[in-house]
Amino acid sequence: MVKAAILGFGVVGGGTAEVLTKNRDLIARRAGSEIEIKYILCRRARPESPFAHLITHDIETVASDPEVKVVAECIGGATLAYEYVRRCLEAGKSVVTSNKELVAEKGFELTQLARKMGVNFLFEASVGGGIPILRPICQCLAANEISSVCGILNGTTNYILTEMVQMGKSFELALREAQQKGYAEADPTADVEGIDAGRKICILADLCFGKNVPPSAITTEGITRITPADIECARALGYKIKLLGRAMRTGPNSVTAFVAPHLISRAAPLANVDGVMNGISVRGDAVGEAMFFGPGAGSLPTASAVAADIIDCVRDPRTRTYAGWWPSEPGYVTHPDKISCRWMLRTDSPLAEIAAAFTGVRFINAPHAPAGEYAFVTGYMSGEELKAKTAGMNVLAKYRVLD
Repeated sequence: MVKAAILGFGVVGGGTAEVLTKNRDLIARRAGSEIEIKYILCRRARPESPFAHLITHDIETVASDPEVKVVAECIGGATLAYEYVRRCLEAGKSVVTSNKELVAEKGFELTQLARKMGVNFLFEASVGGGIPILRPICQCLAANEISSVCGILNGTTNYILTEMVQMGKSFELALREAQQKGYAEADPTADVEGIDAGRKICILADLCFGKNVPPSAITTEGITRITPADIECARALGYKIKLLGRAMRTGPNSVTAFVAPHLISRAAPLANVDGVMNGISVRGDAVGEAMFFGPGAGSLPTASAVAADIIDCVRDPRTRTYAGWWPSEPGYVTHPDKISCRWMLRTDSPLAEIAAAFTGVRFINAPHAPAGEYAFVTGYMSGEELKAKTAGMNVLAKYRVLD
């Protein structure tokens, strides 16, 4: 029998305890050993919980107990969680986590420490919740040189955009309803400003391309500026607006990674990932495009991935050779404005100014556009070129078009 500990007893920690208990026999068969929760680290007592007898308030109780072989970190953030994870790894315990902020900020350091200590640091649940994505990238697609990864990585923003596009709701109303349903936090900044998706695209880029992409090196743009007029223009083109995290190779030793709203053709698979669901596309030179869809958050879907990592640690406690990446050099991460794409613009600048700046544009016939306002799609150009061409124009909105 293997003893495990859970750090944190919120949505994910509670779900992990539930899955490990409910599916105890099945998990034992698949892990090759029974897994028993010995401790749950929590700041306060939970007398109403069936796990109340397992609660401890001191990380040292967990870290110093030689019986505990695997620890699931479900606290969140990159401060206290980082200290606790580091302490457990140094004590020779494998650690699994759903904490995307921790993995994005400290993943390189923690995977190196796990290698040094001969244990595992696994984080399948940090991207895509219950969607299996990191293992397939590192194992099933290991023979591929991956050129790009792109996805809807945040269920909160996807729900809000779905309500705006399908039901005609304002951003404010859709956000309020998301909060009422528990899809959005009281402070939704990390979601609606693209920060959460940014952390996840960093992790995907780290594993897809093998070198460290820190969150500080990428640009993020959220959904707060999307208006009904933008949605109407996209609809007139046969497109939807989705918030995407994207990472791609830009040269032999360079990549770009960013988060921004994009126009996606309604015929594309990602355009039809709605509500709180997530969808991720990975392109490899051998497999082509592989798609992954499923619930990107929630107690039990995320706990499913956490528990799977625990099973892996019990089944094979040696360090996973695929878990980790290497340092990157200065200039490895390039700005997304250097890549070329088509753009959708809205402007109230005169037609003469548009004609002077652009050739061969496709104007959009938006039924309710105000007089004197124009929307159009450009040819392929970089973000830098677009900035130069629109330097004297009043741009009301601009979006990358995903082809």
